[in-house]
Parts: sequence; structure tokens; C-alpha cells
Amino acid sequence: MDASREDVAQRLGRWLDTLDTLKLSAAHQSITALAQGRASDGLPPGGADTLEHAFHQAQTAMVHAIAASVKAVTAAHTGTGAAYSGYRLRYLEQQRQMASQIGLLRAQVRQVLSKVSPSLRQLAYLDAAMDQLVGGREQRLLSTVPVLLERRFEQLRKAAGHGDDEGEGTGWLAAFGKEWQEALLAEMNVRLQPVVGLMEALSNKVKKSQ
Repeated sequence: MDASREDVAQRLGRWLDTLDTLKLSAAHQSITALAQGRASDGLPPGGADTLEHAFHQAQTAMVHAIAASVKAVTAAHTGTGAAYSGYRLRYLEQQRQMASQIGLLRAQVRQVLSKVSPSLRQLAYLDAAMDQLVGGREQRLLSTVPVLLERRFEQLRKAAGHGDDEGEGTGWLAAFGKEWQEALLAEMNVRLQPVVGLMEALSNKVKKSQ
């Protein structure tokens, strides 16, 4: 079957083992029970705007950090004698920063959702459960990106040729720096998808209540 036509359950099934399935089943029972809990406190005044501001603030900070990082690491290397180690260390550092910032933002959004309505409280709990179940696998997959980028680094360096002058050497390194930055920005967007989904759910709820 074409992967693009598979439903979410089929794709998720390939990520979960028996223990994970049991944990998901237990989480589902807890989520169902949440619908019978106490009434929600409702969305605090300006709550949606506050979250939107926090989201864009975090996103902007990460974009600026990535741009500054690629500029710094590229400036530290010149010509065909450049080494990939600096790029790898910088990439890992950016990954750690993104994981921390987005993790805090995601928890903040879940906390707000849990106070808005029973259905959003269920969604917040589900998101937390799924984060625990698949978060580790996601991190392991993303940890392979620096390895793939190293292959690209070597490919560009060999294509440039060790006999090239400084201008040509700088050219291939600049090209790699651009791809390195694009990879980090793409990873940032992937990491932000759960947060985006939660905020869209909140926005739809707010619109319906108006």
C-alpha cells in the first residue's frame, strides 16, 4: 500500500510494540474518564493570544539561533581543509535547544487546554501520552540527521576538488551551510507540529464559543 494512503493507525502501529500498545490502551481509558471529570475552568482572558505570542516568540528565537549558529560555524572553517566535526557539534547543540524550548512550550499549551473544556483536556492528556510513547523514537530518528549531513558534506567537498582555490572552496562550504541550515529549520517545523495541532484545536474551540 502506498504510504501516503495509509491511515494514522496503520503508521502508528509500526512504531509501537506490545508494551506500548498496553500503555496506549491504559491511556485511552484514562482519557475516557476525563470526560466525566469536573467542569473546566474555561480559557482565561487573553489565554489564546498569550499562547500565540509564546509560540511565535519561541519560533523566532530558534530561527535566529539557527542562523547565528550556521554563520559562526561556517566562518570558523575555510576551503577544502574544513572539518565536519564543528558542524556536527553545532547541530547537536541546536537539537538540544530545540527539544528543550519546544518541550516547555508544548507543556504550556497542554496546561491551558486542560482548563478549557473536557474535550480539550482529553486532547492534552492524549498528547502527553503520545509524547511519552513515541518521543524517544522520534529523537532516535532525528539523531541520524547529523550523520546524513556528514555524507553530504563529504560529497560536496569531493565535488569541489582539493585543488580548487579559496573562492571555490568557500563556495562549496557556503552551499553546505545553506543545506545545514535548511535541515535544522525543517527539523524545527517537524518538532513544532504537535504544538501547532494543539493550538489549532484551541482556536477552533474559541471560535465555536464566540
